[in-house]
Amino acid sequence: MHFKELQKDMRIAYLGGGTGIFISGMIWMISGICGMYLSKETSILIFFLGGMLIYPFSVVFSMLLGRTGKHQKNNPLARLATESIVILFVGLFLAYSVFHFQKLWFYPVMLMTIGIRYFVFQTIYGMKFYWILGLFLIIAGVFCLIFNQAFYLGAITGGIIELVFGTFVIIYVTLKEKKI
Repeated sequence: MHFKELQKDMRIAYLGGGTGIFISGMIWMISGICGMYLSKETSILIFFLGGMLIYPFSVVFSMLLGRTGKHQKNNPLARLATESIVILFVGLFLAYSVFHFQKLWFYPVMLMTIGIRYFVFQTIYGMKFYWILGLFLIIAGVFCLIFNQAFYLGAITGGIIELVFGTFVIIYVTLKEKKI
Protein backbone atom coordinates (compact mmCIF):
# COMPACT_ATOMS: atom_id res chain seq x y z
CA MET A 1 0.00 0.00 0.00
CA HIS A 2 1.30 3.47 -0.92
CA PHE A 3 1.97 5.96 1.91
CA LYS A 4 -0.76 8.40 0.80
CA GLU A 5 -3.23 5.49 0.77
CA LEU A 6 -2.23 4.60 4.33
CA GLN A 7 -2.92 8.20 5.40
CA LYS A 8 -6.25 8.19 3.55
CA ASP A 9 -7.21 4.97 5.35
CA MET A 10 -6.60 6.71 8.69
CA ARG A 11 -8.45 9.87 7.60
CA ILE A 12 -11.50 7.91 6.46
CA ALA A 13 -11.67 5.64 9.51
CA TYR A 14 -11.32 8.43 12.08
CA LEU A 15 -12.60 11.50 10.19
CA GLY A 16 -9.07 12.87 9.96
CA GLY A 17 -8.70 12.59 13.72
CA GLY A 18 -11.27 15.35 14.16
CA THR A 19 -13.43 13.30 16.52
CA GLY A 20 -10.42 12.69 18.78
CA ILE A 21 -9.51 16.38 18.80
CA PHE A 22 -13.11 17.27 19.63
CA ILE A 23 -13.36 14.74 22.49
CA SER A 24 -9.98 15.90 23.78
CA GLY A 25 -11.25 19.49 23.71
CA MET A 26 -14.22 18.47 25.83
CA ILE A 27 -11.89 16.83 28.36
CA TRP A 28 -9.74 19.98 28.50
CA MET A 29 -12.89 22.07 29.14
CA ILE A 30 -14.26 19.77 31.85
CA SER A 31 -10.84 19.72 33.54
CA GLY A 32 -10.61 23.50 33.35
CA ILE A 33 -14.06 23.94 34.87
CA CYS A 34 -13.11 21.50 37.65
CA GLY A 35 -9.95 23.53 38.21
CA MET A 36 -12.04 26.68 38.47
CA TYR A 37 -14.66 25.36 40.91
CA LEU A 38 -13.06 22.31 42.55
CA SER A 39 -9.47 21.56 43.50
CA LYS A 40 -6.42 21.58 41.23
CA GLU A 41 -5.87 17.93 42.08
CA THR A 42 -9.42 17.02 41.01
CA SER A 43 -8.87 18.90 37.76
CA ILE A 44 -5.70 16.94 37.04
CA LEU A 45 -7.39 13.64 37.92
CA ILE A 46 -10.27 14.40 35.53
CA PHE A 47 -7.74 15.36 32.86
CA PHE A 48 -5.82 12.10 33.32
CA LEU A 49 -8.86 9.80 33.50
CA GLY A 50 -10.60 11.64 30.67
CA GLY A 51 -7.46 11.40 28.57
CA MET A 52 -7.63 7.62 28.80
CA LEU A 53 -11.13 7.77 27.32
CA ILE A 54 -10.32 9.95 24.29
CA TYR A 55 -9.61 7.09 21.90
CA PRO A 56 -12.62 4.88 22.73
CA PHE A 57 -14.99 7.87 22.78
CA SER A 58 -13.58 9.19 19.50
CA VAL A 59 -14.10 5.79 17.86
CA VAL A 60 -17.74 5.78 18.99
CA PHE A 61 -18.14 9.40 17.81
CA SER A 62 -16.60 8.46 14.44
CA MET A 63 -19.05 5.58 14.11
CA LEU A 64 -21.97 7.86 15.00
CA LEU A 65 -20.83 10.08 12.12
CA GLY A 66 -20.88 7.14 9.71
CA ARG A 67 -17.26 5.96 9.91
CA THR A 68 -15.91 2.55 10.77
CA GLY A 69 -13.59 3.76 13.52
CA LYS A 70 -11.21 1.03 12.31
CA HIS A 71 -8.16 1.33 10.11
CA GLN A 72 -6.86 -1.52 7.95
CA LYS A 73 -4.98 -4.07 10.07
CA ASN A 74 -1.78 -3.76 8.06
CA ASN A 75 -1.61 0.04 8.37
CA PRO A 76 1.69 0.91 10.12
CA LEU A 77 0.51 4.46 10.81
CA ALA A 78 -1.73 3.08 13.56
CA ARG A 79 1.39 1.88 15.34
CA LEU A 80 2.90 5.37 15.00
CA ALA A 81 -0.20 6.81 16.67
CA THR A 82 0.18 4.32 19.52
CA GLU A 83 3.91 4.95 19.86
CA SER A 84 3.35 8.70 20.04
CA ILE A 85 1.48 8.14 23.31
CA VAL A 86 4.93 7.97 24.92
CA ILE A 87 5.13 11.74 24.34
CA LEU A 88 2.00 12.14 26.47
CA PHE A 89 3.27 9.97 29.29
CA VAL A 90 6.58 11.83 29.48
CA GLY A 91 4.77 15.17 29.32
CA LEU A 92 2.31 14.12 31.99
CA PHE A 93 5.15 12.96 34.23
CA LEU A 94 6.98 16.27 33.74
CA ALA A 95 3.83 18.36 34.21
CA TYR A 96 2.84 16.53 37.39
CA SER A 97 6.40 16.73 38.74
CA VAL A 98 6.50 20.48 38.09
CA PHE A 99 3.03 20.82 39.65
CA HIS A 100 4.52 19.97 43.05
CA PHE A 101 6.79 23.01 42.79
CA GLN A 102 4.73 25.40 40.67
CA LYS A 103 1.03 24.53 40.44
CA LEU A 104 0.28 27.05 37.69
CA TRP A 105 2.57 25.26 35.24
CA PHE A 106 0.72 21.94 34.93
CA TYR A 107 -1.58 22.86 32.05
CA PRO A 108 0.95 24.99 30.16
CA VAL A 109 3.37 22.03 30.13
CA MET A 110 0.55 19.76 28.94
CA LEU A 111 -0.47 22.25 26.22
CA MET A 112 3.07 22.20 24.88
CA THR A 113 3.34 18.41 25.18
CA ILE A 114 0.13 17.74 23.31
CA GLY A 115 1.07 20.39 20.76
CA ILE A 116 4.27 18.46 20.07
CA ARG A 117 2.32 15.21 19.71
CA TYR A 118 0.06 16.77 17.08
CA PHE A 119 3.09 17.29 14.83
CA VAL A 120 3.22 13.47 14.55
CA PHE A 121 -0.44 13.44 13.51
CA GLN A 122 0.48 15.32 10.35
CA THR A 123 2.33 12.19 9.27
CA ILE A 124 -0.50 9.88 10.38
CA TYR A 125 -3.33 11.73 8.63
CA GLY A 126 -1.44 13.61 5.92
CA MET A 127 -2.94 16.95 6.94
CA LYS A 128 -0.58 19.91 7.39
CA PHE A 129 -3.31 21.42 9.50
CA TYR A 130 -1.90 19.43 12.44
CA TRP A 131 1.24 21.58 12.41
CA ILE A 132 -0.99 24.63 12.90
CA LEU A 133 -2.95 22.98 15.72
CA GLY A 134 0.27 21.90 17.43
CA LEU A 135 1.72 25.39 17.09
CA PHE A 136 -1.43 27.01 18.55
CA LEU A 137 -1.27 24.73 21.60
CA ILE A 138 2.45 25.32 22.10
CA ILE A 139 2.01 29.10 21.83
CA ALA A 140 -0.91 28.94 24.28
CA GLY A 141 1.26 27.00 26.75
CA VAL A 142 4.11 29.48 26.43
CA PHE A 143 1.68 32.38 26.85
CA CYS A 144 0.22 30.84 30.03
CA LEU A 145 3.73 30.33 31.43
CA ILE A 146 5.09 33.76 30.57
CA PHE A 147 2.04 35.63 31.83
CA ASN A 148 1.53 33.39 34.89
CA GLN A 149 -2.12 32.68 34.05
CA ALA A 150 -4.62 31.14 36.46
CA PHE A 151 -4.34 27.36 36.86
CA TYR A 152 -7.55 26.54 34.98
CA LEU A 153 -6.95 28.97 32.11
CA GLY A 154 -4.53 26.66 30.28
CA ALA A 155 -7.14 23.89 30.29
CA ILE A 156 -9.92 26.19 29.12
CA THR A 157 -7.66 27.57 26.38
CA GLY A 158 -6.68 24.07 25.24
CA GLY A 159 -10.36 23.11 25.21
CA ILE A 160 -11.39 26.06 23.07
CA ILE A 161 -8.55 25.49 20.60
CA GLU A 162 -9.28 21.78 20.25
CA LEU A 163 -13.07 22.17 20.01
CA VAL A 164 -12.68 24.72 17.21
CA PHE A 165 -10.01 22.72 15.34
CA GLY A 166 -11.81 19.40 15.89
CA THR A 167 -15.04 20.79 14.46
CA PHE A 168 -13.13 22.22 11.51
CA VAL A 169 -11.40 18.89 10.75
CA ILE A 170 -14.65 16.92 10.92
CA ILE A 171 -16.35 19.33 8.50
CA TYR A 172 -13.30 19.62 6.21
CA VAL A 173 -12.74 15.87 5.85
CA THR A 174 -16.46 15.23 5.34
CA LEU A 175 -16.75 17.89 2.60
CA LYS A 176 -13.45 16.92 0.94
CA GLU A 177 -14.56 13.32 0.56
CA LYS A 178 -17.83 14.33 -1.07
CA LYS A 179 -15.81 16.07 -3.81
CA ILE A 180 -13.61 13.00 -4.41
